[in-house]
Amino acid sequence: MKNYIDCWVQVATDLFAQALAGEPELVEALPKPLGAGSFGFAATLAGDEEGRFSILFDGGLLETSLAGEGMDQKTAWAELVRETAEAAAGELLARTGKHARVEKFEEIAGEAQLSRAFQLRSGDRAWAVLVRDEVRACGAAASAARSSDPELDRNLDPKLDPKLNSNLDPKAAQNAADLRPPAPGAPSLSPGLELLLDIELEASLRFGSREMPLGEILELGPGDVVQLDRHVSDPVDLIVSDKIVACGEVVLVNGNFGLRVTEVAAPQKRLESIRCLF
Repeated sequence: MKNYIDCWVQVATDLFAQALAGEPELVEALPKPLGAGSFGFAATLAGDEEGRFSILFDGGLLETSLAGEGMDQKTAWAELVRETAEAAAGELLARTGKHARVEKFEEIAGEAQLSRAFQLRSGDRAWAVLVRDEVRACGAAASAARSSDPELDRNLDPKLDPKLNSNLDPKAAQNAADLRPPAPGAPSLSPGLELLLDIELEASLRFGSREMPLGEILELGPGDVVQLDRHVSDPVDLIVSDKIVACGEVVLVNGNFGLRVTEVAAPQKRLESIRCLF
């Protein structure tokens, strides 16, 4: 089922290409910190889907030829982004029957957290475009969507659908089970474990992996691209001592990469990561 951000990506791809010279392409990419001079806008939506939708742009885009007659570059971008937000609401209505309207539109300086990252590419140039999506179906619409589409409920949590787990390899299926949310009222950790709580462990994020022949590895050079086995919109793993302890979304926090945790492993699984200390 389409949601607002899917419609926005489709509309932005078309409108940005029409408005900018060289017909640039909007593609999803890993998030990168924005440089000096970055700018952004936020649209607040109301209706069947409501919430705030923010877009931040690389400051280099202000050097592109976009402005209309008697209009500076930032004002021209504001007009384009507002038109895109409103067109995305129209696309949402056409595809899903859900009404949404842009109730407020404003310029912003930045966002603490981001949801998706894109690049606007034109020839050998590329500019970062970062999005924070807080648009969600309002209560009645969300309940109706779930009740009318039981398959959607299973897609929201693949662990509820055994058919989905059957398509996973055994290791991936085990990871899915390990990341199941703890049951309400689960017992707390043993008091004796409090002695270990100050131990420092190295944590890392895993974006994906790939098996490569040694020959290909030896032939790698600057500028080569190694494609991983994970889509940019898939959650990344938080790894401690080769154990997956959590999954989440990559975000930017004060110019640094961060992880917004969406799933965590059961406490017993997380404790396995400190066995290397004994």
